[in-house]
Amino acid sequence: MTTDNPFFAASDLPYQLPPFDRIETGHYLPAFERGMAEQRAEVEAIASLPEPPTFDNTLVALERSGRVLQRVSAAFFNVTSSDTSPELQEIESRVVPLLSAHGDAIMLDRRLFERIEQLYAQRDALALDAEPAWLLERYHTEFVRAGARLSEQEHVRLRELNSELAALATEFGNKVRDGMKAAAVVVEDAADLAGLSADAIAAAEVAARDRGLTGGYALNLILPTAQPALASLHNREVRERLHTASVGRGSAGGDHDTTGLVLRIVRLRAERARLLGFEHHAAYNIADNTARSVDAVQEMLAKLAPAAVANARIEAEDLQEAIGDEFTLQPWDWAYYTEQIRRDRYAIDEAELRPYFELERVLGDGVFHAAGRLYGIRFQERPDLPAYHGDARVFEVFDRDGGPLGLFIGDFFTRPSKRGGAWANALVPQSRLFGTAPVVVNNLNINRAPEGEPTLLTLDEVRTLFHEFGHALHTLFSQVHFPKFAGTRVPRDFVEYPSQVNEVWMLWPEVLANYATHHRTGEPLPQPVVERLQAAEQFNKGFATTEYLAATLLDLAWHTLTVEEAEAVTDVLAFEAAALERAGVAVPFVPPRYRTAYFAHIFSGAAYSAGYYSYIWSEVLDADTVDWLTEQGGLRRELGDAFRDGLLAKGGSADSMEVYRAFRGRDPLIEPLLKRRGLISVP
Repeated sequence: MTTDNPFFAASDLPYQLPPFDRIETGHYLPAFERGMAEQRAEVEAIASLPEPPTFDNTLVALERSGRVLQRVSAAFFNVTSSDTSPELQEIESRVVPLLSAHGDAIMLDRRLFERIEQLYAQRDALALDAEPAWLLERYHTEFVRAGARLSEQEHVRLRELNSELAALATEFGNKVRDGMKAAAVVVEDAADLAGLSADAIAAAEVAARDRGLTGGYALNLILPTAQPALASLHNREVRERLHTASVGRGSAGGDHDTTGLVLRIVRLRAERARLLGFEHHAAYNIADNTARSVDAVQEMLAKLAPAAVANARIEAEDLQEAIGDEFTLQPWDWAYYTEQIRRDRYAIDEAELRPYFELERVLGDGVFHAAGRLYGIRFQERPDLPAYHGDARVFEVFDRDGGPLGLFIGDFFTRPSKRGGAWANALVPQSRLFGTAPVVVNNLNINRAPEGEPTLLTLDEVRTLFHEFGHALHTLFSQVHFPKFAGTRVPRDFVEYPSQVNEVWMLWPEVLANYATHHRTGEPLPQPVVERLQAAEQFNKGFATTEYLAATLLDLAWHTLTVEEAEAVTDVLAFEAAALERAGVAVPFVPPRYRTAYFAHIFSGAAYSAGYYSYIWSEVLDADTVDWLTEQGGLRRELGDAFRDGLLAKGGSADSMEVYRAFRGRDPLIEPLLKRRGLISVP
């Protein structure tokens, strides 16, 4: 398992795709061990150099370090998210604290920081080009933020905090994934699933067999609170069961309860923030994002929340009118009666739309087609190249000049071994330093159709496919020298911007007409339906905005706690209820998109902690850009080239807002976002 370990040398496959057909579970731990040891030796050599620091012997050398570790980390964490197992989870629980300690050993090395600080003090005299100058800026900032200037005693405590937080985040993620699987709602009689389409019922039957059941039907949960089946199920009791299972995850005691982990994570993050000189974790995290301050985020949210809640209450009145006097509107009724009103008002029926959204057509004739028209790229499936799971499909991407650009891997189906939600990640980052082209993965959680049947998508699943592919394009179009800046390695509150822009093409007339055809008859989606879909774009936006803002404000409530305030919290659900009430988003029939106990974005890793606001912060840029695209004629190659070359290609190689200003010619305006979400009246 050591001499023939595939991670010890660069892959010989096209684009250095990890050789998944040769990778065994037993290869991961030895590769992590060697990778960390090699990088420690490389960093020691840099830190102990007798020569004065130069850009090349310090920063470029750091960028070159850790190649084995990068290869194994990219492959391993992709697999543990997409196709985990008890053996992989055991390795993960061992490796994550080791990686935390390894990172601390580098970031808290005083000799290394002294070399970087010397370079930073001389930065004006170094006369560096733009990207190298930004590399120096970022390394200096990251070392300071990591605690390089703290005392030795403070370093000891910081290492302890980082190690425990890394382990807790892994444990939280595993519990959420296992809890989501365990919380699936099983029904015995198909009659209880009345309202679901035939293919959705068949998928529920497949899900039950996947769970080892000999009969019945299983409604698998997705990560967010809102479960898609709630829009169609006639049986109100089953709807209530499904909703209750969804919101109760992680907070009902037992093996999957995460509330104790939440309290510990919040307290440790608050302590670490104070140690690093910040009032709380939110202040620490947001300071390095484009928002810069908690006040700036809260100021924006304060403009949105009251109007969103007011719109949601108006929508609730419409729903109660549709229900009548039979019962009072509850959260499990919202989606069902929303669909009734949508049908009545716009003659749109989600179930009737699905036959027009067949996965292969949406992918090839929608997502790929739009990218081809806008950017001039094309895709060719490569079944000869190995992926990490039989569901994952590899596509080679060819550039606008016909040359090779990278690889795209699509892994679309849900399975018990995959975590919830949808995401993108790079297996190989683009870098001119190493001469590497990008390899990027998109993961979704679509229910698999029975063998021989087409997989039909909901409108939301179509949107998710376009969204995640926006992340893939950001990765594929990267044109940077240093791997630190590749693709989506940008501030957290900027990363969603390109992916949200890509969503616009799903309903763009010439794109929709190319993929939205009936999977049996080949008939296009009728034009009156297209027009009604576009007219309904703002429908239910009060609910959608409120559920998102509730999760965002809940994230900030947890992460603006000081050390003393965090210690005082003992009841997770009580804190959550009070926080939502205080923020003005405690709407009984609109639960947060994620409740605390399964809020994986913020507790199973640090990326989105105090950063869930990023989606709507990025949407300001997105809506402003879509206005520009619309004004300029939309799906035109010259616009695609401008967006690609002026923004997507830059990755994180410059200040993100400066990149935006250079591309757009000004600061973003919030009015297009308000108009899109129906939060202001626009003449």
